[in-house]
Amino acid sequence: MSSADKNLSSFLEKIPSKPNARMGIVVSEWNNEVTFSLRDGALRILQMAGVAKDNITITYVPGSFELILGSQRLGQREDIDAVIAIGCVIQGETKHFDFICEAVANGIANINLKYNKPIIFGVLTPNNQQQALDRAGGVHGNKGEEAAYTALRMID
Repeated sequence: MSSADKNLSSFLEKIPSKPNARMGIVVSEWNNEVTFSLRDGALRILQMAGVAKDNITITYVPGSFELILGSQRLGQREDIDAVIAIGCVIQGETKHFDFICEAVANGIANINLKYNKPIIFGVLTPNNQQQALDRAGGVHGNKGEEAAYTALRMID
């Protein structure tokens, strides 16, 4: 993901045309004000790329930790070209944030390698709710759009 100084949203005019792409999106329901906005951003970019609505499979999981299994289930399917994992883990007062973020990042990286398929890490890890909203359609763009753009670029 990017910062305000390096925002992929400014490159979105270069969206590749992928009408035959078959995409999976796994969305965490925790922090759904943020994650559903990220999902909508990803869907907007896939639509702009010409991906048929019937070629997009969306599954929901309770939280970001469950993105790993949800992504694996979609990643192992031969009828899916790429998976976008969308979540949001906000820093709290305990180490829970660190454990979840590390587990999800490692889990998704491993699924990429296991299935030799793009599994995109579309998980926000902000310090607070406002930073999350700023990246879910706010002043720093929509990182769901960027995740979808990345997925499209990674498909052969």
